[in-house]
Amino acid sequence: MELHQFFLYLAIILIAARLFSEIAGRYGIPSVIGELLAGLLVGPSLLGWISPDATMKLLAEIGIILLLFEVGMDTDLFRLARSGTKPIVVAVIGFALPFVFGYTVCRWGFGLDNLVALFIGGTLTATSIGITVRVLDDLGKRHSDEAQIVIGAAVLDDILGVLALAFLYQFAVQHEVSLAATGKVALFIVLFMLLSPLVAKLAGGVIDHYDQYAATPGLLITMALALILLFSWLAHTVGAPLIMGGFAAGIALSQHFRFDVMHRLGLPALDRWFAPSPQLAHKLEEQMRPLIHTFAPLFFVMVGISLNLNTVDWGSPRVWQLGGALIVVALLGKLAAGFFIRESRFRQMAIGLAMIPRGEVGLIFAQLGLNQGILDAETYAALLIVIALTTIAPPFLLKAYYSRPART
Repeated sequence: MELHQFFLYLAIILIAARLFSEIAGRYGIPSVIGELLAGLLVGPSLLGWISPDATMKLLAEIGIILLLFEVGMDTDLFRLARSGTKPIVVAVIGFALPFVFGYTVCRWGFGLDNLVALFIGGTLTATSIGITVRVLDDLGKRHSDEAQIVIGAAVLDDILGVLALAFLYQFAVQHEVSLAATGKVALFIVLFMLLSPLVAKLAGGVIDHYDQYAATPGLLITMALALILLFSWLAHTVGAPLIMGGFAAGIALSQHFRFDVMHRLGLPALDRWFAPSPQLAHKLEEQMRPLIHTFAPLFFVMVGISLNLNTVDWGSPRVWQLGGALIVVALLGKLAAGFFIRESRFRQMAIGLAMIPRGEVGLIFAQLGLNQGILDAETYAALLIVIALTTIAPPFLLKAYYSRPART
């Protein structure tokens, strides 16, 4: 892509995102829907102005990483810990049911090949945390108790999705699976999630200290952005999703994060570097917000652009039969996850609905299956319908559900 074309396409995406977001907001529709529809409009599905491009996808990836950084800064680990095992239960059930049901329907209901059925099951597993968080934010529910459970579950879901993708890709290419290699990736991811917030916390303390003596403005936001990108790179290096780096950095730099070990060890000189800093968190939120509001919509528009509905053979009975069956599996599998924890019926339903969006995660699975020759055109088209519906419908469903009076 020529540089001048890139500037034009970027301008179109930014304008379309803001325009459709405003229109959606004025009609009481979650703004993320406007941004997804903007992508469908300017992308191959309708006008065909912009195609999925590596550079645009790169900017979109920065957008979702920054959004997860903001989510991390808003996440109170102690409050999340009070949820106990609920996020884990929701994540595991929300991963297992769509996979098992998807595999069963495809293998024995439609007689598909074993590897194809496995790939379709994998495509239905992972929740799009970016879309889920944005919908909850649009509805003013991001700090609710159920949102804490959903965010924790969606993060775990993303990790499980990456492990499943690595597992299935290895099986597709080598026709065998190394459990040792998969276990090694899982171990690295766990170590990263445990250690990275501590390292980021220390780095944040150093940045905050030197920001007070900076000779030129902008040190805080520059170094914070560098830290986010560095941790995203580290996350990818150990096999975790890139967005986990942004999330871990956000948790560490939030005003809620505490690490009291140095104090208990009698090392006050080190303790001050790990102490919570509400002032630093507030300054970061203020300075990062314009950046997040600029880049995050790029991600949602690119999801819409990547949903090329022109590739769907709308006249094929098999596409509709398989797509219809998988839609039921995709909706019920995630919805049921909310009912496996002890909460009010109202919250159980809200959690289940919030876990439905597939978005970019499902697209990655489906595209990999197509590129490897595992999925044929009709199967890919059926999955595209499922991904589109499970991306666009949940914001409407959640808004309608939250508009009802809460019941126990």
